[in-house]
Amino acid sequence: MRRPLSTLLAGTLLAALGFGLVPSTALAATEATPAASTSVAAYQAWQPNTPYTVGTRVSYGGKDYECLQSHTSLTGWEPPNTPALWKPVGDSGGGTDTTAPTAPGNLRATGTTSATVSLAWNAATDNVGVTGYVIYRDGTQVATASGTTYTVGGLAASTAYGFTVRARDAAGNLSPASNAVRATTQNGGGPQPGTTPAEINGRLKVCGLKLCNQYGRPVQLRGMSSHGLQWYSHCLTNASLDALAGDWNADVLRISLYVQEGGYETNPRMFTDRVHQLIEMATARGMYALVDWHQLTPGDPNHNLAAAKTFFTEIAQRHRDKTNLLYDIANEPNNVSWSRVKSYAEQLIPVIRAQDPATPILVGTHGWGSLGISDGRDETDIINNPVQASNIMYTFHFYAASHGQEYLSALDRASDRIPIFVTEFGTQEASGDGPDNFGRAQQYLDLLGAKKISWVNWNFSDDGRSGAVFKAGTCNGNGPWAGTGSLKPAGIWIRDRIRTPDTFPTS
Repeated sequence: MRRPLSTLLAGTLLAALGFGLVPSTALAATEATPAASTSVAAYQAWQPNTPYTVGTRVSYGGKDYECLQSHTSLTGWEPPNTPALWKPVGDSGGGTDTTAPTAPGNLRATGTTSATVSLAWNAATDNVGVTGYVIYRDGTQVATASGTTYTVGGLAASTAYGFTVRARDAAGNLSPASNAVRATTQNGGGPQPGTTPAEINGRLKVCGLKLCNQYGRPVQLRGMSSHGLQWYSHCLTNASLDALAGDWNADVLRISLYVQEGGYETNPRMFTDRVHQLIEMATARGMYALVDWHQLTPGDPNHNLAAAKTFFTEIAQRHRDKTNLLYDIANEPNNVSWSRVKSYAEQLIPVIRAQDPATPILVGTHGWGSLGISDGRDETDIINNPVQASNIMYTFHFYAASHGQEYLSALDRASDRIPIFVTEFGTQEASGDGPDNFGRAQQYLDLLGAKKISWVNWNFSDDGRSGAVFKAGTCNGNGPWAGTGSLKPAGIWIRDRIRTPDTFPTS
């Protein structure tokens, strides 16, 4: 639970470190990118970790670009990949590249599982150079790749899908589509549950008070939340998520999309594209993707209702065939009554259901996600006036150093009456900083384990506060991500608990 004070602390920290409120973007599915050109150019070469202001011109890949929004650059945000930040102003020899690449050739399916289709194609050519490829499933863009292979994940078993690929060059020109190929995923029936959390459990659903897997059995997911994408998107790379899935053994990644505070509202297209990419990255690693509409200030989620409808309509439409999604529609409603939160949920949920009828939806609770406790209320507000929708859960947030027995007891009581998902917690104070209270945090986790209540810890970044799991500088240094050498005490503690082997029932 980050109160407005924590927003202030974040801004102070970011200013001290030299980071601006930078928007994210849709990058290649693998984050390998071409190095900047070393040829003579009219402007200084683009560099990562460099502040740029509106109107600044740089050279990259033999082309010149003009900055459209002030920001601090990051690896992966090269000018060709971020049209919201840079516009081409003609190549270094004058003139603008308007020649599209040739179509990729011989698109083919090279393998299938019950949840994935692996694709390969022949490289396209371009008068300047191909920078990447865009993959389409049944006419909808689902991913980008820098090479000539890609595995599309999150698919339903025994289902036929159609795929095409287009090439892209540095100027943003797209090629004609490749040949179309159709592939059918394998039969997921019978006891072949796979090995990753998403493969084993399949599409989740709410059954009674529990979150259940494809076999109708209650499960507990354990994982990590990102920090705000406008600040710490660079902590979410292929390497870091490989570690989260493989070294930490996480079941779920919560993708925290702040609405205000330099987030979604400043550039909806760019932030939505980044969420699309992170969903694909989690899917490729067999984790669940929990899409978090991180509304915080103002505390009434109705303030952002129109934007939430736009955002979730696109997310649900594109990813509705995936079986590893969860939607958190209101992070921490605060200074607002439960009836207002309920009204918001009952207006937004039908919009999502029109696109995606099956993915579980998580509804934030009043009092900063405390079931109302932080506002002097309690869970009876919800029990006596529940959201009129099915396949939903209610969220609970706690910070162990701030929230003692009153909160723990409320969680215990509420979980006997309504389905609960702990979408955020920390071992520190509610600001996300201060000393850890591992003893009380363990009390919470013991209760959550006994009741099979899923949880996500805040947060997978190197923010300067104690709640961020990585030491300062880890993200800019690109790790190391695995092991404990880069972790703060809270990171070591939570990694150990996430690594505890899962016992997912499959019959």
